[in-house]
Amino acid sequence: MKKYLLPIVIACAAAFSCSVKKTQVTQLPGSFDFEAHRGGRGLMPENTIPAMINAIGMERVKTLEMDVVISKDGQVVVSHDPYFNAAITTTPEGKTITPAEGQKLILYQLNYDEIKKYDVGIKPHPDFPLQQKLAVNKPLLADLLAATEKEADKRNRKIYYNIEVKSKKTTDNTHHPEPEAFVDKLVSILQKGQVLERTVVQSFDVRPLQVLHKKYPGIKTSFLVDKDGGDMERMLNTLGFTPSIYSPVYTIVTPALVAECHKRNIRVVPWTVNTKEELQRQVDMNIDGIISDFPNLFDAVKIK
Repeated sequence: MKKYLLPIVIACAAAFSCSVKKTQVTQLPGSFDFEAHRGGRGLMPENTIPAMINAIGMERVKTLEMDVVISKDGQVVVSHDPYFNAAITTTPEGKTITPAEGQKLILYQLNYDEIKKYDVGIKPHPDFPLQQKLAVNKPLLADLLAATEKEADKRNRKIYYNIEVKSKKTTDNTHHPEPEAFVDKLVSILQKGQVLERTVVQSFDVRPLQVLHKKYPGIKTSFLVDKDGGDMERMLNTLGFTPSIYSPVYTIVTPALVAECHKRNIRVVPWTVNTKEELQRQVDMNIDGIISDFPNLFDAVKIK
């Protein structure tokens, strides 16, 4: 590259980064946010295009919740696990696998052309006997977004996305790239799919959230927390900034936790609530949204 071209390239790159920061500001749903967990895995194979299409057909569903990983060839794949989960996987040869075999099939070490040959929808799910069975593979995020946006347009609906970055420090460079590279790939796909302004990025791993906060401050973040997340002050100190959403496992949600979050202008969206009774109990604590494997139950929930 000639020296006099270098400043132009740098300026163009800077302009791209600034455009993301200044113009791409995530919107959140204006009313209570009903989210279909992995597209509603109680009803359809998780994290698949048919699951997301099915959820869009439910009037109360506002947000499609899903997870993403990265393939060996750098593509963003919709998958909860960074490997093939034996509970839902059938090999290209039509065989089942053991958990140990599945954990060796790491998606970050497989090209997408290899990944898409495995089925994740025909094997009966041990935890969701009502789940519809159909032949389906793990989709690219780009393909899923194209399908869901088309379906939403057909139904004259505005759909939001809640996408989890699946990463942890101990598996950097073996199960996924390091946080900044992971986030950059995800943001690029969201921009190309024209859904960035309707997408929240969530994670248990504070590092991708910190990258987003620093590099893409217009994108709303959701901090996922497990049973130790009741000590919100400690958790937020670990994160290092105030996220838009605090997303705890539902068992630790209390009126006091919700009130403290609201005092800090943080929304509360618990996961994963799968009975009518618990859905209503959580909603009665004045939360802002809820994540469920069974979005068909949302119609039974009364919002004050």
